[in-house]
Amino acid sequence: MGSKTALYQSHVDMNAKIVDFGGWDMPIHYGSQIEEHNVVRQDAGMFDVSHMTVVDVTGADSQAYLQFLLANDVARLTEKGKALYSGMLNEAGQVLDDLIVYNMEGWYRVVVNCATREKDLAWMNLQAKAFDVVLTEQASLAMVAVQGPKAIEKALAVMTEEQQSITKQLKVFQGLEVGEFFIGRTGYTGEDGLEIMIPETQVAEFWAKLSEAGVSPCGLGARDTLRLEAGMNLYGSDMDESVSPLVSNMGWTVAWKPEDRNFIGRSALEAEKASGPATKLVGLVLEGKGVLRGHQKVIVDGIGEGETTSGTFSPTLGHAIALARVPAGTGDTAAVEVRKKVLNVRVVRPPFVRNGKKVFE
Repeated sequence: MGSKTALYQSHVDMNAKIVDFGGWDMPIHYGSQIEEHNVVRQDAGMFDVSHMTVVDVTGADSQAYLQFLLANDVARLTEKGKALYSGMLNEAGQVLDDLIVYNMEGWYRVVVNCATREKDLAWMNLQAKAFDVVLTEQASLAMVAVQGPKAIEKALAVMTEEQQSITKQLKVFQGLEVGEFFIGRTGYTGEDGLEIMIPETQVAEFWAKLSEAGVSPCGLGARDTLRLEAGMNLYGSDMDESVSPLVSNMGWTVAWKPEDRNFIGRSALEAEKASGPATKLVGLVLEGKGVLRGHQKVIVDGIGEGETTSGTFSPTLGHAIALARVPAGTGDTAAVEVRKKVLNVRVVRPPFVRNGKKVFE
């Protein structure tokens, strides 16, 4: 048996199918993964993401510490609650994890992946030794993601007046505290919505209220197809410690300026950038029959071979899509080996879907 979130019994009571995910017993679906996917694209769905790790960074050097720890630059966060996405790299410029950090004016809130929790905390604490900072894991916070075109409207219906007021003020990629709650306008689905941190003692009641308000419970299966349609990386599949952000569609998260800011992995990234990355992460579209999965061979005529990193049937588009790491010179066509057959695919720039609509040409 794995670790359980404060919503575990709620999932069981809602007839969820429970699977192991990074050492946690989590719902994969509540009956139909495709229906859960579609409800997020068309209405509102909710996910238990309490397995994520929340770490608060406080102290006089909190900004300087994060500027050194992360490839992106937290000094860019000038508005309270504003968030940014960044890679946390090792000295070789490879991705230890991807994360979100919120500026809380004088301190920062960082959210990292569950599967990398122990590694991340060890690395963060090691780097913290050179700075006047305190790292505090908020293990008593649960987290619920409410996503979809009607997500905010339906979430507002179960909130207090103060929570409603703050939520209505939120800009995209901003999060603010409201009493014991923390409400962020962020997500992992390509739809608008909220990620709400709640004390574990209150989360089951809040989850039940959302359900009564018409927000459908959704499992990790739909979360994966939604994020892949949105072209969002999954750590451990699309990037890990073997690759840099420059070959993982994360080059935009590397803040090269100011030139005198030293961050972990900078010199290695500068060398890779100067020599030119050998590979790149692209989107693949298979519009005929067949399903793309991770770790399938990609063949690029006259150039070389690559590999799919994530793949799925896209419920929104009605055909298979994938992310793949391929030679840097790859053009707009390739082929994938699927069950000993070679199927032609189109090479596109992710994302595939945003706000429920196809976005690639």
